[in-house]
Amino acid sequence: MFRKILIANRGEIACRVMRTARRMGIKTVAVYSDADRDALHVREADEAVRIGPAPSAESYLVAERIVQACRDTGAEAVHPGYGFLSERASFAEALAAAGVTFIGPPVGAIGAMGDKIESKKLAQGAGVSTVPGHLQALSSPDEAVEVAERIGYPVMLKASAGGGGKGMRVCRTAAEVREGLVSTMNEARSAFGDDRVFCEKFIEKPRHIEIQVLGDTHGTVLHLGERECSVQRRHQKVIEEAPSPFVDEAMRAAMGAQAVALAKAVGYYSAGTVEFIAGADKSFYFLEMNTRLQVEHPVTELVTGLDLVEWMIRVAAGEKLPFGQDQVKLKGWAMEARLYAEDPARNFLPSIGRVTRYQKPEGKGVRVDTGVYEGAEISMYYDPMIAKLITSGATRDAAIDTMASALDGFQVRGLNHNAEFLAALMALPRFRAGDLTTNLIAEEFPGGYAAATPSGDRLAELLALAAARAWGESKRAGPKAKPLATLVVRADSVNHPVKVQEADGGVDVLMDGWTLSVRGPLDPVSLWSGTINGRAMTVQIDRVKGGERLAHGAQAVVARVMRPRAAELMALMPVKQAVDMSKFLLSPMPGLLVSVAVTVGQDVKAGEPLAVVEAMKMENVLRAERDGVVKAIRAEKGASLAVDQVILEFA
Repeated sequence: MFRKILIANRGEIACRVMRTARRMGIKTVAVYSDADRDALHVREADEAVRIGPAPSAESYLVAERIVQACRDTGAEAVHPGYGFLSERASFAEALAAAGVTFIGPPVGAIGAMGDKIESKKLAQGAGVSTVPGHLQALSSPDEAVEVAERIGYPVMLKASAGGGGKGMRVCRTAAEVREGLVSTMNEARSAFGDDRVFCEKFIEKPRHIEIQVLGDTHGTVLHLGERECSVQRRHQKVIEEAPSPFVDEAMRAAMGAQAVALAKAVGYYSAGTVEFIAGADKSFYFLEMNTRLQVEHPVTELVTGLDLVEWMIRVAAGEKLPFGQDQVKLKGWAMEARLYAEDPARNFLPSIGRVTRYQKPEGKGVRVDTGVYEGAEISMYYDPMIAKLITSGATRDAAIDTMASALDGFQVRGLNHNAEFLAALMALPRFRAGDLTTNLIAEEFPGGYAAATPSGDRLAELLALAAARAWGESKRAGPKAKPLATLVVRADSVNHPVKVQEADGGVDVLMDGWTLSVRGPLDPVSLWSGTINGRAMTVQIDRVKGGERLAHGAQAVVARVMRPRAAELMALMPVKQAVDMSKFLLSPMPGLLVSVAVTVGQDVKAGEPLAVVEAMKMENVLRAERDGVVKAIRAEKGASLAVDQVILEFA
């Protein structure tokens, strides 16, 4: 067995690999860029080596520096994690030349499966079902349109070297193909150093289902069941689960057999994933094979009881798998949600900054894989993942319930994140019913996401808690202070008179003809746990302009508690009008201004591209919301933009 391994990655996956290595008694080496000098994976490793400046192209993607770090530290093997160099055959070759073991599949399999075009040809040869498409790299927008019209709309443009949801565009018209090809090639060149793009048929109402495979160097290849990864946004997975609520035993066996056949065809060993797209009739087609550990591997670990990182290490060390296909059993259900630094209210645009508050949920059936800590920085250079929240239970409903509860208790402050959006997904009747497609988010949130405003019982519970906390604050004012028993809770311009009475373990709140029993701490906490009318609740509370924001599940309300006279006067205050910014194009995120598509004096039409901003390895096209004339350009190509910085001004 190896004595020391280097993890050629960062963030949560580096920390996760270290956790298993530590349990196995293996020392670990971290690598880091200047942006990651104080990162969690650097802190948790036994040794750490600087490999370059912040941009990944100058650090994490420079294979020579990783190899040199192995030489300098005596690392015997390298685990690549996912992304970066994990599917770069030349990296595995460079390690082999230096006498370092690659903890992953053979070079030939990486090369064969890492190229999406060639992998589809190999899949066809192995008898694997494939999606209709044009398996040659597109050379121009004209050729792309010709191919798309021959296949039939809608089509998907995909970067041949792509992965992680990047370098993909769904196109329904010739105009979208022309524009999409340019953006997809640019993204692919920037993210993967390879701008080849191909085209295939886009399956309507699709489900994304993948099969986990595991093989050793002695010829054994097994499948470990499936993962349902259909809940996606911009082709990037948001929620994953195992098993799939859609797949039955016959379908699982058929998909597993094809995945194993493909793996054997390329001499595969280590952990890998064969991704399929499935139709409502249970037909399925090969998409690609990821020759690495997947982001969502924890759900498979929880339902099989296998540590995939451990078996990757053992296989790389030459060990045989001590179990066969018949011994792989799926038990219970597991769910994974990706907590991202992004703003769901602004079309999920990336958010960066310092994590000023970080409290992970704990409890039975809860696992958190993370690469951050309180005080850490989320930078613009890398993927915006904060953590992966994984829950498990005996049934799918139990795993969902645990996930919803854990999301309530996951507290992150200092930047925007998607925890409330994830909670909204857990609450969707369609999601709970298992009626999933890759279009679920677009269909359920057609106008974008906004936190739901509570009503009825939920509103009463949150307002009662606000009143109880105000009562508790007045009681703490001093030994001679008299708690304020008569108050007004104002929310959404509506005043709710309340009376608060002390009770055993908390207070009773009389409001709008109801009596609500609030039991739990009334200290000035930002994460409250207790019961309201006997219902266990965890509520996140933040001080905001106009009072306190109380959030539970996917619902939130801003409440202000005051004395009755103050409430009377507040009702007379004029409402301040927001500043009109409709004549400006603002950068919706921090990022790099890649291009400006218009000039001063130009007439623009609604929907016309105005500029492209790149952030966290993704290009974002900013479009005109209405017809207008460009009055001035306020930022130049190549500028580093702050959020809400003015790019253009309209007449």
